[in-house]
Amino acid sequence: MKIQPIKNECENQIVDLILNIQQKEFNVSITLEDQPDLLDIENFYYKPGGIFLGAFIDQKLVGTIALVKFSKEGAAIRKMFVKKEFRGKEFNIAQQLLEQLIKYSEENGIKDLYLGTVSILEAALRFYEKNNFIRIQKESLPADFPLMKPDNVFCHLKLNP
Repeated sequence: MKIQPIKNECENQIVDLILNIQQKEFNVSITLEDQPDLLDIENFYYKPGGIFLGAFIDQKLVGTIALVKFSKEGAAIRKMFVKKEFRGKEFNIAQQLLEQLIKYSEENGIKDLYLGTVSILEAALRFYEKNNFIRIQKESLPADFPLMKPDNVFCHLKLNP
């Protein structure tokens, strides 16, 4: 498995992976139109100082994680998805994606990571909590946190200086 930064050239693979998981696997009522960031990765993620990582096995995209920098020291985790058949400890893809994102964040002066998700994604919430994220109320989010319409659970991780 190889994890690397990905940009617009992987757009079709990214859209296919994420929409299939959101819509077909978890029945989250979200469309591509609700996620214009997926069609403009370079401007949405990279330009403000974030990153979009992809995990590849045999040149096929099997996982993603992205970082939206929304303030000098604050960023939001987005688009954390791993294909069903590659989840779990055997492959450890989600863990490696998160660790690379945290390393990138620390190297780039980010001190606070936030994320929003939907309560139906219980395994994802357990994963974040196992990685020291703490659930917070929506009202506790920074004012400039980029909210996504379906999100109803929010988490925060304070990074080491």
